Amino acid sequence: MKKMECEALISNLNQVISFVEGELESLGCSMKQQMQITLAVEEIYVNIAHYAYGKTDEAGQIIPDSGSGRMSLSLGADNGLVTLVFQDGGVPYNPLERKDPDISLSAEDREIGGLGIFMAKKSMDNMKYEYRDGKNILTIEKRINN
Repeated sequence: MKKMECEALISNLNQVISFVEGELESLGCSMKQQMQITLAVEEIYVNIAHYAYGKTDEAGQIIPDSGSGRMSLSLGADNGLVTLVFQDGGVPYNPLERKDPDISLSAEDREIGGLGIFMAKKSMDNMKYEYRDGKNILTIEKRINN
């Protein structure tokens, strides 16, 4: 697996996307599959950058972009299965436990949040989360045909 690390800041999103796109191109991934994987990576990375290291307000809610820390992303492929592993040392949070948004409602009637991870789930074949050794570890997988 190839690996990159950076400070989990929105300003590093382009670096993360460039790493992923470069690796996917070298694997011969189709443009459609590249777009699906890149969408999931962007949504997950932005959530890490906004919330993983944030401070909390009086109500215990994380204040977006109020802190930062390191994150790593590993990417590899085996027999047509692309695997990406995100790791951060931020607040323990399993995004897969979040209830999917009701997309039958209008944007005005829907609760805020959750749409990005919902789109990531829909575009990938498998996602799993674990909290181990003080780290959030989110693994996403997509089968590609090259």
